[in-house]
This record gives sequence, C-alpha cells and structure tokens, in this order.
Amino acid sequence: MKASEYKAYKGIRKESLRDNMTDIEVALTNIGEIAARDIATSEHPQGLRENMNVAKRGGKVANDARLSYEKETKKSAISKDNALNYQYIDEQQKIESTLNE
Repeated sequence: MKASEYKAYKGIRKESLRDNMTDIEVALTNIGEIAARDIATSEHPQGLRENMNVAKRGGKVANDARLSYEKETKKSAISKDNALNYQYIDEQQKIESTLNE
C-alpha cells in the first residue's frame, strides 16, 4: 500500500503513520528501508528510474518477510489497530452544538 492508502486503512489523518503501526508493521517497514539502502549502497543507482527500481526491490524483501511471517504465525501482519487510538470529532457539528447550548 502507498502511505496515503495505509493511513486511510488505519483511519488516521495527520498523525504519524509509523507512530500508529504495530511492532511487526514497524519491523517490516525497517526491513524494506534497510534492504533498499543496502542495495543502493552496493549498486550506486543513478537517476529516478534506477532509484525506483532499488526501492521496489527493497519493498519486495519486506513483502517476502511479511508473507513468511503470516505463513508461520497464521495471522496478518497488517492491522487496522492504532497505537494511539484517536477519536475524531466533526468540528462543524461541535460548533453547532456549542451554539445551540
């Protein structure tokens, strides 16, 4: 998922996506980032196209780890749970209810 899709999936708006990830979600994100960094360090990609390829390969490493985790634990690594458990208030509704009091 793209970050915007993941935020929508978790139901968060302006909050940090990483702050609202479970431990396994953070670990898998880190695996992908580290893999992409290490690939880039060894291959020295030049330009957007080559760097996008490296990023996709790093993401594939994380995806492979996710699939392995899910196979072994028999549960999804992706969760709608939020670490901070926000409740959003409709600002317009709050203003109207304040005016009616």
